[in-house]
Amino acid sequence: MTPDVLSPSLRNRLMDYARLLRIDRPIGSLLLLWPTWWALWLAAEGSYPTLSNLVVFTLGVFFMRAAGCAINDFADRKVDRHVKRTKDRPLTSGRIQPGEAVALFLALVLASFLLVVLFTNTLTLYLSFGGLVLAFVYPFMKRYTHLPQLFLGAAFSWAIPMAWAAEAGELSRLTWLLFTANVLWTIAYDTLYAMVDRDDDLKVGIKSTAILFGDADRLIIGCLQGLVVITLLMVGVQAGLGFFWYLGVTLMAALFGWHQYLARHRSREGCFEAFLNNNWAGFVVFAGLALDKLF
Repeated sequence: MTPDVLSPSLRNRLMDYARLLRIDRPIGSLLLLWPTWWALWLAAEGSYPTLSNLVVFTLGVFFMRAAGCAINDFADRKVDRHVKRTKDRPLTSGRIQPGEAVALFLALVLASFLLVVLFTNTLTLYLSFGGLVLAFVYPFMKRYTHLPQLFLGAAFSWAIPMAWAAEAGELSRLTWLLFTANVLWTIAYDTLYAMVDRDDDLKVGIKSTAILFGDADRLIIGCLQGLVVITLLMVGVQAGLGFFWYLGVTLMAALFGWHQYLARHRSREGCFEAFLNNNWAGFVVFAGLALDKLF
């Protein structure tokens, strides 16, 4: 019988770190990854981005998403214990100490920064400081404004100008049009996510767009989703894209309709399923772009 390489205590410790960094829940990384790949493929002068940029920004997405989770749980460690979905998180329950979360945040940010310094250009380096500020500031915004999803949208979208700068060496109006589409999309899907915790957030005084929108939540999410589709259609026109891009955007619009159906009763389960399904919305747009470049 082969003995375990890791002791139960060490194994549990590593699992807690994995939960803190959401390694067991890759949805956030995927929601970051698709728009980053949109930007890389659109900015590429040839059909495809360079391999080095693809590797750098794919790793950077996973590093920065994990860093964001660590600092988010640090910021929310006292209120998470009052929220049904988060009360057993490792930091909230005391299995991981606040200082450890901050150290992991700094280590992951440093790793991402080194990737930018070593493998990209000066413009991308300058832009990286904006990304760092947004990643740090977002978790604290829910205490001061009902629009923390706007800050999350900016943080989740900042990889777009960075990837564009790394691939093209400059930014354009198309860059910021794509950035705007992703900010709107992020606000929409993170409002669905916030609807899961709305009752608990009201009790502990946490602010969100789900609370701000109230009974108009689904209507406003639908309007945001419509603006995402319109903006991506504008991207297609300005970039001179073809059939597969518009097919991808059409499939995204169809998935948005499915999200509205899932959230029709505003149940925790339905809203959470609608949030998770946004991964496929991002994927179909990327697939359309990749096929458009290929053919």
